[in-house]
Amino acid sequence: MLTYKNLTIIGTSHIAVQSIREVGNVIMLQKPDVVALELDADRFLGLMHKKKRKITLKDIMATGVKGFFFNLIAAWAEKKLGKMVGTSPGDEMKTAVKAAAEIKAEVALIDRHISETIKSLFRQITWREKFRFIWDILSSPFAGRKKKMAFDLTKVPDNAFIEKIVRMVKKRYPSVYKALIQERNEIMAKHLYNLMQNKGSVVAVVGAGHEEGIISLLKAMQK
Repeated sequence: MLTYKNLTIIGTSHIAVQSIREVGNVIMLQKPDVVALELDADRFLGLMHKKKRKITLKDIMATGVKGFFFNLIAAWAEKKLGKMVGTSPGDEMKTAVKAAAEIKAEVALIDRHISETIKSLFRQITWREKFRFIWDILSSPFAGRKKKMAFDLTKVPDNAFIEKIVRMVKKRYPSVYKALIQERNEIMAKHLYNLMQNKGSVVAVVGAGHEEGIISLLKAMQK
């Protein structure tokens, strides 16, 4: 968790029990004017509605066939991991919305639409990165035999671990880093800057790994 002026930004793991508790506690304690979420309108509606709508041709066309299946596989993997720890992906966002309603705070959606992110990713990703990804997947079992890494899914990874992963992604998959992290940080920072200027105190709930980048961009905007 980082604080900058009238903003508190919480980095979460979307399936960690620790994140759910921290988000609820911070919002109830600080009672901000605005709770900002790393979501777009469609993801917000999908998360808050219990009844899942059917996938349409429009959904597939929005991201392209490759993008659609990429999103589907990522959602499936996150759901599987969530089951392992007894949570559902996005429970920390639901907790934030409920806490915001309880203290009568405004809810703001600060991320760009998922279809734009996926389109950007597939527009930029290179064949070299694709081959690297395949190699990393195929070689990971062998690497795992040499060195095991203990990882508690119920908790948010520490900052050192997150920074190491972000640096690795930036080096090995620069297009992935740009589309999934850098570009979204820029968009979320702009939204948060406007909220901080016009809405009072803000608590933002974003995925772990975005906090430092967003804060750096906000500081640059103040110059």
